Amino acid sequence: MKKLISLVLTSLLLIGLVHPAAASDNNSDKKSINEKFGVPIVVYGETLTAEQKKNVQKQLGLNENDDVEEFTATGEDLVKYIEGENRNARMFSSAKIIRQEKGKGLNVEIVTPENITEVSESMYANALLTAGVENANVEVASPVKVSGHSALTGIYKAYDVSGEKLDSVRMEVANEELNVATELAEDSGIDKEKVSELLTEIKKEIAEQDPATKEEVEKIVEEKLQSMNIELSPEDRQLLIDLFDKIRSLDIDFDNVQQQLQDLTEDIQTTIKDIVNDESFGQKVSDFFTGLIDAIADLFKSIKSLFA
Repeated sequence: MKKLISLVLTSLLLIGLVHPAAASDNNSDKKSINEKFGVPIVVYGETLTAEQKKNVQKQLGLNENDDVEEFTATGEDLVKYIEGENRNARMFSSAKIIRQEKGKGLNVEIVTPENITEVSESMYANALLTAGVENANVEVASPVKVSGHSALTGIYKAYDVSGEKLDSVRMEVANEELNVATELAEDSGIDKEKVSELLTEIKKEIAEQDPATKEEVEKIVEEKLQSMNIELSPEDRQLLIDLFDKIRSLDIDFDNVQQQLQDLTEDIQTTIKDIVNDESFGQKVSDFFTGLIDAIADLFKSIKSLFA
């Protein structure tokens, strides 16, 4: 009996020693909260059903125990941040925003690229820099196929509720920039990444030259179109000139965003190279199967001739 009591007491003592350590291990798994910027903010599109919202949470890598602030972007938010928009718009695109220290840059990831059909990561990044969003990690997701435009509203709201007001004019111009970018990609048949590269290069040149007139902006646009060997209709050229004349007139500290524009250029060029490499691989696969089919056809011809 004494041995049994001793064994039980020893076991209880071991459990008492192990349990705190286990609790400590569990706590160490939780992500550290940035006391300066707070927890990540997640903004869901108001059109999402309860089931779709759960899917978005999974897509954004959220767990039940994660410390996040959650909000919903509504049609009222859309007209609040972007004048002239439709308050009855259907909003599925959702976003997670983690603000970072100065110098970290702006990083955008579309975690459901199959469902964001019109807007690329670099398009988002370009528009957000115009709106005044810097030094943040942004993830965008949708459980259904959508254009992706409404995600901007969610990001604007995230900054609003966190106490950092974005300039309303800059937000509207950023939305116009996103519309122009997607329109160029769709109507002119230019690859989305090529459109983003064009917009980024024009911005960099505006930052470098600091044009004072619309004519000077037009010259920059024309030079970039020529140097990048991009052909646009007169109407699309005018869209670009009008857009960048508005950007020129905004109170943007281009010196402050120049490095982020350069980082964006490098990201776009890397993406373009990856696309080209993928297309090259796809062509090789296509060539292989074409050759295989031809070889099989020749084989059957040979067999047929033997029995002729």
